[in-house]
Amino acid sequence: MREIVFDTETTGLNPLAGDRMVEIGCVELVNRVETGRTFHAYFNPGRSMPSEAQAVHGLSDAFLADKPGFSDLCEDLLEFVGDSPLVAHNASFDFGFLNHELGVCGRSLICMTRMVDTLVLARQRHPGAKHSLDALCTRYGVDRSLRIKHGALIDAQLLAQVYVELTGGRQIGFTLPVETETASRADAPAAQGGLAPIIVKIRPPRPHAPSDEELARHAAFVAGLVDPIWNRVEGRG
Repeated sequence: MREIVFDTETTGLNPLAGDRMVEIGCVELVNRVETGRTFHAYFNPGRSMPSEAQAVHGLSDAFLADKPGFSDLCEDLLEFVGDSPLVAHNASFDFGFLNHELGVCGRSLICMTRMVDTLVLARQRHPGAKHSLDALCTRYGVDRSLRIKHGALIDAQLLAQVYVELTGGRQIGFTLPVETETASRADAPAAQGGLAPIIVKIRPPRPHAPSDEELARHAAFVAGLVDPIWNRVEGRG
């Protein structure tokens, strides 16, 4: 299963009040494992950056001045995302800005049924605890030493690790495939997002029944026990 974990940085809190997205970072997961494929971009919002927002993410007007607009990279982003579920923390915020930018470009909005909100997952799993990304990183031992300020890509990378832990950890359900082979990108037909198909080989179960020799050794061991406790049970011995 392919999923995209993403995060955004913005000029403020409300796209309907004129705030715009200035950064997006996306991390690809396949079967809850990072593939190493990412999408990251800065955008010129076409407006000034409020000092309150700059204090959060450090993105200034001067830094964003030569960056492309969202419409310039919209197709690249949509191609990367494909039709995969989208995972975000407090996802309604990020979805709101992403869909607003898509609407400005005249593109179809992303259906909210594709949204996976890790904030909701965290509240369900740890009621009454702190649910910020920093708090969840601390809870699950995720190294956030590089997170000096908010940044879309690094936050998405941290959230990807947190998401895996929230949904069962590295051995989800203890049902990891025993052996996985991935065809080379050069030889495999193109799949969604340019990925090669994943081929899973299932090994036959290994026998765990004791052999005749093991049964005989066990019987000999039991016969040599002195006054075993089960002989003291009424009706036995």
